[in-house]
Amino acid sequence: MLLLPLLVALPGLNVVESRKTLAVEHYVEYCAVSCRAYSASVTEFGAVGDGQTSNTRAFQTAVDHLSQYSSNGGSQLYVPPGRWLTGSFNLTSHFTLFLHKDAVILASQDESEWPVIEPLPSYGRGRDTQGGRYSSLIFGTNLTDIVITGDNGTLDGQGEVWWQKFHKGELSYTRPYLIEIMHSDDIQISNLTLVNSPSWNVHPVYKIECNNIVVRGITILAPVNSPNTDGINPDSCTNTRIEDCYIVSGDDCVVVKSGWDEYGIAYGMPTKQLVVKRLTCISPTSAVIALED
Repeated sequence: MLLLPLLVALPGLNVVESRKTLAVEHYVEYCAVSCRAYSASVTEFGAVGDGQTSNTRAFQTAVDHLSQYSSNGGSQLYVPPGRWLTGSFNLTSHFTLFLHKDAVILASQDESEWPVIEPLPSYGRGRDTQGGRYSSLIFGTNLTDIVITGDNGTLDGQGEVWWQKFHKGELSYTRPYLIEIMHSDDIQISNLTLVNSPSWNVHPVYKIECNNIVVRGITILAPVNSPNTDGINPDSCTNTRIEDCYIVSGDDCVVVKSGWDEYGIAYGMPTKQLVVKRLTCISPTSAVIALED
């Protein structure tokens, strides 16, 4: 019997056992993130994948509906082939968001589809402006057992409009990220392509005990002159693994953070127990791995 990790299995995640018969009649036994008891397609909630119709309500309605299964086997939301335009939407616990290889989630360029939320307490203010910040495209807080994955489907932040507003000083609030998960445990983000984020791409933030975060097999692409398009920013997190990613960025590829300047020092939540390996990174004017405080 051999033990072979198929997906990264974290301490605290439920696992399932699967076996495959080989030609020599041996078995391979592996651990994987639990299958979900319930699954639905975003089309069942009225989403239209034409790249023009806003699907913000459809995505949020789908997640809200599936949240009823959080304590009863969990749920998966499937995004089929198409171009699915949406603003920010929130996830739920014991939940998988799965993108088909030909699925593209397009970030809306309509600011009204981006709720404004408070600055992070370890930052004290917005990164781009004083005051609040736009919620991320995919957002969650106080959750457990979250998987954002696919067959290399795409999140397209359509960031050009945001970059121009940044350069012209026209932003009302700090730009959104593509993925931000706060105060949450057991997170896996894998097998996706992220392009043209308005700002940072992946931002897990806060939670010292039993964080358990895996970011694996991610491709991140942004013009090398795009402002602050950091790749993956673990921030005040514990037990984080980043591996097998390809990143082209207008800023640092991976940034280890614990807040910002005096605000982060006052908040006092360091990042620790971090593993970063097997990255390919391109960032002509910034760092492959940066350490910030």
